[in-house]
Amino acid sequence: MKDSVGRVHSIQSMGTLDGPGVRFVVFMQGCHLRCKCCHNPDTWDVCGGTEYLPAELVAKACRYREYFGAEGGITVSGGEPLLQAGFVHDLFRLCHRENIHTCLDTSGSILNDTVRHLLAETDRVLLDIKYTEDGLYHDHVGCSLSAPLEFLAYLDEQKIPTTLRQVIIPGINDGKENVLKLKEIAEKHSCVAQIELLPFRKICQTKYDAMGLPFPFGHIPEPKRDVIEALQNVIPDYV
Repeated sequence: MKDSVGRVHSIQSMGTLDGPGVRFVVFMQGCHLRCKCCHNPDTWDVCGGTEYLPAELVAKACRYREYFGAEGGITVSGGEPLLQAGFVHDLFRLCHRENIHTCLDTSGSILNDTVRHLLAETDRVLLDIKYTEDGLYHDHVGCSLSAPLEFLAYLDEQKIPTTLRQVIIPGINDGKENVLKLKEIAEKHSCVAQIELLPFRKICQTKYDAMGLPFPFGHIPEPKRDVIEALQNVIPDYV
C-alpha cells in the first residue's frame, strides 16, 4: 500500500493546551470553514503547508516521549484535520504501535466512512461546539449546528472520551443561557467529561493584516477574566 502524505501547517513539540498532559501537536493545513473568530487564516489553503509521511511525524513525536508522562501524547489539530482523515488515521495507527496516546482537535463538521475509520484509532476528541444556536453557526461558521451534533452522537455511540470546547466571544455567546445550552448538550452524551470555555483573543490580527484580509471580529473586545470565571461557575461539574 502506498504511504499516505499529509499537508502540515506547523508543529508544536510540547503543547500543554491541546489535550491531557504534554502533547506533540500537529496542525494540519486546510480548512473548509470560515469561522469569523478564526485564529489561523494561514491554515485555510488546502494546497499550502509542508508534506509529511506519517512515519516522519511519529519519529519526531517519539523524541518527546519522555515528557508525555501518563496522560500526554500526540494531538492533531488544524486547520481542519478531517479534510485529511485518511492521513491522520495512518498517523494515529502508527502512534498506537508506539503506545502513544492520540487526540483529535476538530470542528466535527464532517462524518463519513473515512472519518469513522480515523475515529477507531482516536483515544480522545476535542470537539468545538462553536455556538449553541443554528443561526449563529450559519452566520459565523459556514455550516449547521447539526453537523457537530451528529459527530458528537457518533462519538457517544463509540464511547470515545470527549472534551467540548467553545471560544467565548463578547456580545455573541458570552451569556449564561448559551453555557447552559452547552451543558445540556454535554448531559445528553455520556462520552463528554469536560467543557473548556476559551476566551476570544485578537493576537491573530497581525496574520490577517499580513494576508491583506479583514478580521471579521476585529471590532469585538476580548472578554474579561471574571466573565469567563462566572461562566465556568455555571458548569462546575464539567470544568
